[in-house]
Amino acid sequence: MKAFFSKLSQAVMLPIALLPAAGIMLGLGGSFTNQSMIDAYQIGILQDGTLLNSFLQVMTAAGGIVFANLPLMFALAIAIGFARAEKGAAALAATIAYLVMNVAIAKTLTVAGMVDTTNNTVVLMGNHYAGVLADVLGIQNTLSMGVFGGLIAGGITVILHNKYHDIKLPEFLGFFGGARFVPIISAFSALFYGIALVFIWPYIGAAFGSIGAMLGEMTASGHGYIASFIFGIIERALIPVGLHHVFYLPLWQTEIGGTAEIAGHVFKGTQNIFFGSLANGDYSQFSSTNFMSGKFPFMMFGLPAAAYAMYTVADKENKKAVGGLLFSVALTAFLTGITEPIEFTFLFLSAPLYYFIHVPLAGLSFMLMDLLNVKVGMTFSGGFIDFSLFGMLPGLTGTENHWYYIPLLGLIYGPVYFFLFRWFILKFDVKTPGRKGSAVAVVRKQDYHASKAAGGANDSQADEMIEALGGKDNIVDVDACITRLRITVKNGDLVKDNQYWTEHLGAKGLVKIGNTGIQAIYGAQAAGFKAQINAKLGK
Repeated sequence: MKAFFSKLSQAVMLPIALLPAAGIMLGLGGSFTNQSMIDAYQIGILQDGTLLNSFLQVMTAAGGIVFANLPLMFALAIAIGFARAEKGAAALAATIAYLVMNVAIAKTLTVAGMVDTTNNTVVLMGNHYAGVLADVLGIQNTLSMGVFGGLIAGGITVILHNKYHDIKLPEFLGFFGGARFVPIISAFSALFYGIALVFIWPYIGAAFGSIGAMLGEMTASGHGYIASFIFGIIERALIPVGLHHVFYLPLWQTEIGGTAEIAGHVFKGTQNIFFGSLANGDYSQFSSTNFMSGKFPFMMFGLPAAAYAMYTVADKENKKAVGGLLFSVALTAFLTGITEPIEFTFLFLSAPLYYFIHVPLAGLSFMLMDLLNVKVGMTFSGGFIDFSLFGMLPGLTGTENHWYYIPLLGLIYGPVYFFLFRWFILKFDVKTPGRKGSAVAVVRKQDYHASKAAGGANDSQADEMIEALGGKDNIVDVDACITRLRITVKNGDLVKDNQYWTEHLGAKGLVKIGNTGIQAIYGAQAAGFKAQINAKLGK
């Protein structure tokens, strides 16, 4: 199960990686076409009807279309991520399956007379289910399943794909064999499970909606901070095994995170509600950010301060080298909110430092942001870029999102992280980078540094990684998310241990998921290593 969810987490990172670009377009477009801001600052070139205003409206729509079609992107991502071969054919089949599924649902609802157009509800067994209808890719009155619809279509497609992508048909049907057979059988299967979903999903949607309503009631009654604290604890605790995406995604993208009607459209999930508000200028729904805002204080201020604490305790002769390493991971955390490079710098050196200090402080950050009524959203992480676009800009243009509490709390979180980390490292003699003979360099080989600076690939580095994974014959699949290589092997016992990867291959750490799942944490270099290894493997 760990290996499966690790693979799922890896697969869903493909559409998530698109969100920063879409979020920037929405952030800039939504903020600078906000009439309150234009009137407050008397910016004539942004008035409605000007060329710049028109361009920004186009930019807003361009960003919005990405969020509007995330379910389709998830269908594609699941197919590509889990397909063992012919990934392009799997992606095509998933697209067709998703379209057929929605058409089958919409037509079944219509011919069965289950749509009450007066109340815009689905009637099933005499009960009316509100908020379960949606228009998807031009298909009217299908079921609003959000990313779950994409996961269903993509999941069933990939099962069929892995079973039939190499099927051999009789000679007279040979043209339709192999990978060509997959879209055909996927379309036919989507027809039937689409019909079945008509009689199943309204109940599931109602159950998800009740969870969202419960969270909303907790917030309204003044107890939402408890849910925020628990969310922060669990989300950070799952980072080491790479399953945090699976945990937070339902809250960000489905009814579990709540629903809101904005400009006549129903948005589901905290992130979709936030960006729906941003795109439409309806800032009353910014209250959906309690599972996002808490990341900013510890990502922008806490962890960089922890990096500085590790620098101060490094041996004098190592300070110059370790300073470059820690400055880079601290700057990455501050600007982008990608924190795994710095977290894995100390996680494998001292698990208590991570779980007993960092994780509780992260949970407390979510709770405090909720108590302070901070309403700042994000694309995928809590760095300065997202803080500027989705905190400062809306706040400076009239939105009551209380963004200023983030740097104020950061001024407290920075010293707290610094002194706690420094105390713990000295008290328990943790050999952080550059301290008492511990490794400093991110990567062992100097020629790899030169190659990276020149933009070239390092063949020996890839060869060593393949050898450390048990050789070519032991490797099933190599992929990467934003910060880590995610590898499937036949036998995990043949893979070198964590110490070898950190000391000889420059990884921040190695995580084994079961006996077949391997995650090597490399930060932003992960995608490059994936390409190098796959090139060596001929994939």
